Amino acid sequence: MSANFIHPAIFFFLLAVIVPILGKDRHHIWKWFLPIPGVLALIISMSMKPGIYELGHYLGYTLTARVSTLSLIFANIFAIEAIIAMVFSMHVKNPWHHVAAATYVGGAIACIFSADYLTLYIFWELIAVASAFLIWLNEDLDCAPVVAFRYLLFHIVSGLFLLAGIMLRYKYVGSFDFSTIDIHHLAAYDWLILISFAINAAIVPLHAWIHDAYPRSTVTGITFMNAYTTKTAVFALATVFPGMYLLAVAGTVMTIFGAAMALIENNARKILTYHIISQVGYMVAGIGIGNSLGFNGGIAHAYADILFKGLLFMGVGVIIEATGRRKLTEMGGLAYKLPWAMIFYMVGALSISGAPLFAAYVTKTMVIAGAAEEHMKILALGLEVAAVGTFLSVGLKLPYFAFFHKKEFDGEVKPVPKNMYVGMAMAAFMCILVGSYPHYLYHMLPIQPVEYHPYTAFHVLSTLQLLGFTGLGFYLLRKIVKPHDKIILDLQYLYYDFVKWLMMIFADFVASIDSFWSTLYKKLGVAFLITVSQFTSIFDRGVIDGIVDGSAKAVEKSGGILGNLQSGNLNEYIEYALSFGFAIILILYFILH
Repeated sequence: MSANFIHPAIFFFLLAVIVPILGKDRHHIWKWFLPIPGVLALIISMSMKPGIYELGHYLGYTLTARVSTLSLIFANIFAIEAIIAMVFSMHVKNPWHHVAAATYVGGAIACIFSADYLTLYIFWELIAVASAFLIWLNEDLDCAPVVAFRYLLFHIVSGLFLLAGIMLRYKYVGSFDFSTIDIHHLAAYDWLILISFAINAAIVPLHAWIHDAYPRSTVTGITFMNAYTTKTAVFALATVFPGMYLLAVAGTVMTIFGAAMALIENNARKILTYHIISQVGYMVAGIGIGNSLGFNGGIAHAYADILFKGLLFMGVGVIIEATGRRKLTEMGGLAYKLPWAMIFYMVGALSISGAPLFAAYVTKTMVIAGAAEEHMKILALGLEVAAVGTFLSVGLKLPYFAFFHKKEFDGEVKPVPKNMYVGMAMAAFMCILVGSYPHYLYHMLPIQPVEYHPYTAFHVLSTLQLLGFTGLGFYLLRKIVKPHDKIILDLQYLYYDFVKWLMMIFADFVASIDSFWSTLYKKLGVAFLITVSQFTSIFDRGVIDGIVDGSAKAVEKSGGILGNLQSGNLNEYIEYALSFGFAIILILYFILH
């Protein structure tokens, strides 16, 4: 590693080593260490200078890190969210949960500072493995190991696409450089890399892993998972494929699909997981739109989304921690039992809905304005419709049926660890800071200057009107949108059917080959073996036995002669020795003369 470069990820890897050494019994000591790597990473990232830095060597290649305005803004929010999420999870005594979380965060930060594909690939795979353990460690669900395996399988496929693209690219380009390409002349390896990024970004229809796995992770683990895997993929797309129109279309589809699925979902964490898809859609669309307004808007929304989505998952996590309930049909009346959870959750709900003074108001509308600026009217309309769906599902439906639907919650409410509320308060503060003082965020964006002013009279009034009419519509139709306790079908069932169909074809193919080989073996292989065995039998009797039997007979005869010579008479032995010695003397005499 370069002497003048300290990688922020190293602090998280050190934490992952220290915590298991201290062990569960010293939780009261090491729990205070948890936020420290995030604080150090934030300080380091704020003092970094742009450039390329050498990290080390691997398999004869040099691994490098790139510091840019794009990587610095992601490093800033990754570090802030690490601090918040670590505080939120300080009460968790299982050291391996924190090992997985710290490794996950460190791997994600290493990805965004990667300057070459080899470095990216190493940490791309690391975050897949580390995050899988945040699902595996959920002791409340018996199916957690199976879900973790499915999740890991998806990301192994993503890694294989990435590796194949990297190797093919190196063969034809001769470089592992991780940088922007010409989107108008994509090669086969570029498409492979794009597919890998699309899987991790949960681009529809490659999204099913996210709502299958995230809702089944640990209560605190999902606050990490929300922030890093998809946002790392967004960073990769922004680095390599900016301005690709296909991404603008795919992102718009994601926003509408995620919001629509959330409207009919009953599981609170699945509602929020679908909105990961929807909100990442704004980021992908902004990157695909490609102009300064759209690109900056996509990156800014990634920053804001990590904060408010993390806050929303924390709010639902507090409900699960206190009541054990996950479905809206099992909740209601919790505003009186968990008032702080309700207050902080509503900050996140107003933020994701784009209400003035809250985070998404200054980011989401940048993407929509960028689409309008490029005359992408259909995409701009789709993004606006998705914003309405977001407010309906996350800002109205979920809090209404979780906190206000009943007069009083009829189940047991356990005490909530104070650190969970502290983490929520930190996230709520950041959501309000970003929304009320947008310059804080805008000055970090990669394309400067940022020529966007969200707080115009027209923009504020139009936003309030949109939110107001949406709220009125929900109140009038609240009985129709009431959640139902049923399974919501999604594209993973198509995956399952496809795999079954593929396995049937594969099984039939293997069975036909096995049948052909068995027939061929019976007709030719057995006859050949019989012929070989007959030959070896003849060879054994005629050659081997002859040699062995002849040797045995010779030994038998010589043994008989020697036996006859052993009479036990000393005089005879002296005569034999003299005769033998005389014979040798005669032989030597004739040889030498």
